[in-house]
Amino acid sequence: MKSTDLLNTARDLAKTGTRRPTQANLRRATSTAYYAMFHCLASSSADLLVGKTRRRSPAWHQVYRGLDHGTARRACQRPKTLESFPPGILDFAEKFVDLQQKRHRADYAMDSGPYKKSDVLADIAIAESAIRQLEQADVEARRGLATNVLFRQRSS
Repeated sequence: MKSTDLLNTARDLAKTGTRRPTQANLRRATSTAYYAMFHCLASSSADLLVGKTRRRSPAWHQVYRGLDHGTARRACQRPKTLESFPPGILDFAEKFVDLQQKRHRADYAMDSGPYKKSDVLADIAIAESAIRQLEQADVEARRGLATNVLFRQRSS
């Protein structure tokens, strides 16, 4: 699944022509923006640990599917883990956590809202920017993030 396709879907949900988007569409757009980041992180991790040319292999799919929302969030919140990463990775991690929280509210907190189109479009732009920063980060920083979000940290 391509993150660009998910971002386009999120925009389509938020921009329903001349009509005002429904609350359901705005909630769905928020959720989809988060999933664009999640799938970007999953595919980046699998590409770096297994290989981009091996996307049809069982190993690639196992790494891709191995990304867990909670484990990834905790890794992105762990200051000791993040201290050695460059600013682009740090920004991605911060935005990942923020959008995951917004996704939870959009998907599960029916008393939250009302959602505003401008806020949702801003969140989509934030997701797009964070994805770009992750994709532009150097290979070792991205590989480091991949191992941190995929594997549970153990104390030494």
